[in-house]
Amino acid sequence: MEPYADAIAGRHQYAMDKESELTNKGKQSLSDFASGYLYFGLHRTPEGWTFREWAPNATHVYLVGTFNGWEEKDAYKLKKLKNGVWEIKMSLEAIRHGDLYKLNVYWEGGQGERIPAWATRVVQDEHTYIFSAQVWEPEKPFKFKKKAFKPSTDPLLIYECHIGMAQQEAKVGTYKEFRENILPRIVEEGYNCIQIMAVQEHPYYGSFGYHVSSFFAASSRFGTPDELKELVDAAHSLGVSVIMDIVHSHAVKNEVEGLSNFAGDPNQYFYAGNRREHPAWDSLCFDYGKNEVLHFLLSNCKYWLEEYNFDGFRFDGVTSMLYYSHGLGESFDNYTSYFNGHQDDNAICYLTLANKLIHEVNSKAITIAEEVSGMPGLAVNVEDGGYGFDYRMAMNIPDYWIKTIKEKIDEDWKPSNMFWEVTNRRQDEKTISYAESHDQALVGDKTIVFRLIDADMYWHMQKGDENYIVHRGIALHKMIRLLTATTINGGYLNFMGNEFGHPEWIDFPREGNDWSCKYARRQWDLVDNKNLSYHYMGDFDAAMLKVVKSVKDFQATPVQEIWHNDSDQILAYGRKDLIFVFNFNPKESFVDYGFLVAPGAYEVILNTDDVAFGGNGIADDSVVHFTMPDPLYKAEKKEWLKLYIPARTAVVLRKKK
Repeated sequence: MEPYADAIAGRHQYAMDKESELTNKGKQSLSDFASGYLYFGLHRTPEGWTFREWAPNATHVYLVGTFNGWEEKDAYKLKKLKNGVWEIKMSLEAIRHGDLYKLNVYWEGGQGERIPAWATRVVQDEHTYIFSAQVWEPEKPFKFKKKAFKPSTDPLLIYECHIGMAQQEAKVGTYKEFRENILPRIVEEGYNCIQIMAVQEHPYYGSFGYHVSSFFAASSRFGTPDELKELVDAAHSLGVSVIMDIVHSHAVKNEVEGLSNFAGDPNQYFYAGNRREHPAWDSLCFDYGKNEVLHFLLSNCKYWLEEYNFDGFRFDGVTSMLYYSHGLGESFDNYTSYFNGHQDDNAICYLTLANKLIHEVNSKAITIAEEVSGMPGLAVNVEDGGYGFDYRMAMNIPDYWIKTIKEKIDEDWKPSNMFWEVTNRRQDEKTISYAESHDQALVGDKTIVFRLIDADMYWHMQKGDENYIVHRGIALHKMIRLLTATTINGGYLNFMGNEFGHPEWIDFPREGNDWSCKYARRQWDLVDNKNLSYHYMGDFDAAMLKVVKSVKDFQATPVQEIWHNDSDQILAYGRKDLIFVFNFNPKESFVDYGFLVAPGAYEVILNTDDVAFGGNGIADDSVVHFTMPDPLYKAEKKEWLKLYIPARTAVVLRKKK
């Protein structure tokens, strides 16, 4: 990194200079600056209602809604203040809780109906499908019972989920149903964090929540703001932290619902020229060089932390933000790729300030970057010149597993390659490891289990009727997840349902499937049915997490390779008092296979071949394995641990005290 020291220092200084500018040379905090949601939007005070909007290109602005028959009236005409800010003050009787409203915005040469940019509640009419902002000021607003919460990161075990498709029924699920039906499952499984997708309001359900229109509004498809707060509070009471996917990498192109052409200025929030539209996502790119945009986005970060008690964020599309090319067509095969002038310093500055702000508001907050290029310093403290994320997604791992399954026969799976992929990371950056991503569950792709078993999942998942393909698929599903989860250096993530091998793909309701929710749900009855083989994978997942959590600071203990042999397809490594042994060989079992380990007695605490997890139970796991001395390795304080390792199995052993 030394050749790029000047560039690293320059980026850091740029962010610090911008912070100084935004905070009036430190006369206020970054958190004070990022409080726009307390000023803009609709607010009720003891004296009455106040509404403000930033629309510098507007000539006239009217507040219209159910309270005035959707007509422009002088009593609801906004007054222009300085710096493009518009304001109106009204009596307490002028509007009330539940009223719908919008803005009629005029500019030179045109006018348009708009949902306020800072709206905190947006609903869709079930008959006309039209979106409107809604006044949300209930007489008895929800109050958090668990006000102080410290996330558990020892290690961070994330259950990635989507509220709408979390239910068994073919419908859009709710925050309330998730709290009552799904949250207990997650707790029982052993995860200590949920990462919720699609929280910010989005016009098209099928966008998976990634084409956001109203950044301060929790999606009303799933219920009310109070019901989301109740979900967060309930999770905290159970020791589960809650982070959300935050989408600041782009915005939906819709004009009426979104920010696309808010007041006749298509570049009010977005870059001009050919940088305005994202070439691959059919969306718009924020102009991170504008202070007003920084104010909007930073305030958005603080809003979700303060208003909903979220514990942090997984930032979506960070690679797209970092590069003028959005990372498209780039190889990133050497460090010059990160410092060749093709990077957006404005976006880097924003991400640095966002992380600084988030941890200023909540020092225990969790921030994760979804970033594929490998940009150095992303998960390094701001004080040390980094961008300040706590973790980065280890996006190479799911890519590796799916590529291996698709392109290689079992005999060509090499343990040396596997071990390198799951441990290949910078030591100064924590990562979130995961075996498969939610993208693999979408239409057009396949999850790991569907790649392994495919059509046989429809016919041979009944206990006693499993064929070779099913047995192979379940065995490898367990081994892949065990190897991925036990080599982490930060945290582990699983997408909802993948832990038990949920079949098929996700297809949101759309015109092409007659707006059906049949494939936009989770079939929990499959894992609950003990006559089916799905529960084997779900039960193993829970047992695996129990092992991971049994070691204090598991994620911080060094992963030490003990042995690999690509011909035998054997891999062994250790962490503290645990030894992990894998035999990926599809045909050959090994008797008295030896490894040099610390002297002592070792007991089996987890075996993928256990009959409780759908295995054959060939080995006797009740046997305590004693090491045998060897004069050649006496000086190294190592002895031979000899095991029987059946084909296509993995075992975890713990050294007895």
